Amino acid sequence: MADEANRTAFMELQARMFDTTGKIKQLQTQMRSKEGEKKRAYLTLEELRQLPDDTNTYKTVGKVFILEPKSVLLNEQEQKFNESESAIASMQTSKEYLEKQVGEVENNIRELLQQDPGLARQILSMTVQ
Repeated sequence: MADEANRTAFMELQARMFDTTGKIKQLQTQMRSKEGEKKRAYLTLEELRQLPDDTNTYKTVGKVFILEPKSVLLNEQEQKFNESESAIASMQTSKEYLEKQVGEVENNIRELLQQDPGLARQILSMTVQ
């Protein structure tokens, strides 16, 4: 009976581990995307700042270019840059939380396997086959 309970607990911990690591990978992908957005906004800002104030600047909307004042484009790029930075910071916090959860699950699995060496042997025999 206890053997079956330990096996069930192990399966639940394993599922939690896979779920959490999947979430971490997804967050890392989102963070890379936001880093790209942030870099594009920064580079665009740098180029816009070098232009004289009376320069005609255009905003792309699909395949159309719309004449916009330089100040509007600067504000939009600054907003994109700031939003990307805050999103990255938020994602980093979430990632750190998920990494703590992975560590806790690893410790729980380790404790479970130390308590029930028979379960460890069963798991090893399943992976070897």
